[in-house]
Amino acid sequence: MPDEANGGTITGKVAFTGEKPKMPALDMSANPACERAHKGAEQKSEEVVVNPNGTLKSVFVWVKSGLPAGQQWVVPTTTVSLDQNGCMYRPRVIGVMTGQAFAIANSDATNHNIHPQPQVNPEWNESQAPQQAALTKSFSRQEVMIPVKCNVHPWMRAFISVVAHPFFAVTGDDGTFTIRGLPPGTYVIQTLHEKYGPMEQTVTVGPKESKTVEFSYKG
Repeated sequence: MPDEANGGTITGKVAFTGEKPKMPALDMSANPACERAHKGAEQKSEEVVVNPNGTLKSVFVWVKSGLPAGQQWVVPTTTVSLDQNGCMYRPRVIGVMTGQAFAIANSDATNHNIHPQPQVNPEWNESQAPQQAALTKSFSRQEVMIPVKCNVHPWMRAFISVVAHPFFAVTGDDGTFTIRGLPPGTYVIQTLHEKYGPMEQTVTVGPKESKTVEFSYKG
């Protein structure tokens, strides 16, 4: 497990500069249940979500390299949740450790078809009826930003990142991230966004030391 008492901490944010892209409205008219879930309000694509403070949401941040070779990390017993709500995946991006369980729920009044499309992990494709018990899955190999689609609703998209260690985060409504408990060392921190791709910076932390790093994507 990460040594949060004695390890290093890397915090930061992912900024967005330039013109904010206009996301298209999603046409859910082919499925009345999806349309009703939004009560007539327009649902836009969430491919790019720029927060009010000028940061970017749903960016996966992880330690790409620099950890001690051969180190084994304990897999959390907690299960990460991914919901289908309003015919949208929520949250859009999740991170899990290799072997860690994640549970996919269906909160909608319509069938869904969950279809992750990994490159190095086994691909699967399963239907899920309304209020059906959550599907609990895991991936055994490291692979970041695995795209997930719904074969019934083509606008639905999520990304699952599977990492062999616990040092990762996903930016939320304020665009920030925190990675705690790092052994002393020099690390490559990588950010990944589904539209804007990867960025990297190198950061060195000592015992109980905190460092701040900022990334910036341009529209």
